Amino acid sequence: MTGAAHAGQKRVVVAITGATGAIYGVRLLDMLRRCGVATHLVVSRAGWMTLHDETGLERNALRDAASVHHDQNEVGATIASGSFLHDGMVIAPCSMKTLAAVAHGFDDNLIARAASVTLKERRKLILLARETPLTLAHLRNMTLVAEMGATVMPPLPAFYAKPDSLDAMVDYTVMRVLDQLHIEPPVAMSRWQGLSAAR
Repeated sequence: MTGAAHAGQKRVVVAITGATGAIYGVRLLDMLRRCGVATHLVVSRAGWMTLHDETGLERNALRDAASVHHDQNEVGATIASGSFLHDGMVIAPCSMKTLAAVAHGFDDNLIARAASVTLKERRKLILLARETPLTLAHLRNMTLVAEMGATVMPPLPAFYAKPDSLDAMVDYTVMRVLDQLHIEPPVAMSRWQGLSAAR
């Protein structure tokens, strides 16, 4: 799929890997579209498998949700170059394999390469890291990417928001991602008002 952002339009790179939680990437694409943000999508091979298993979505449906779609092996893609301007990259969800690749500069596919480019250009990189329990290798890789400037953001529920459904829990995390990208969520977000207000 081809496409281009309009002049002045924000652009965000969205990657989906094989970790559980593909719905986060799906919902992020939807919210970014509703915010008028152009999206460049990359899905790993394992990501496609998890996506279909967890959501039932077919490839064409997800590709149509993005402004531009790139194959994970498309090394000549625009997002593989630092000269391609964008407003941030989000890997949602981020597998521990992808985390390790980013942490150690092992650019073996377009997702890892685009993440490395985002870091070297000092742009926003957000990793919705999905694994539990965490090994020492996972923790050290998270430290490495954080030291390089990435934001490690495990998709944890905020129970103070009193979510009444799984969708509400997913939406809350995705809207927190939008906060990190300085993009106003398309719907009102429940924010912490302090204990006195909660009571």
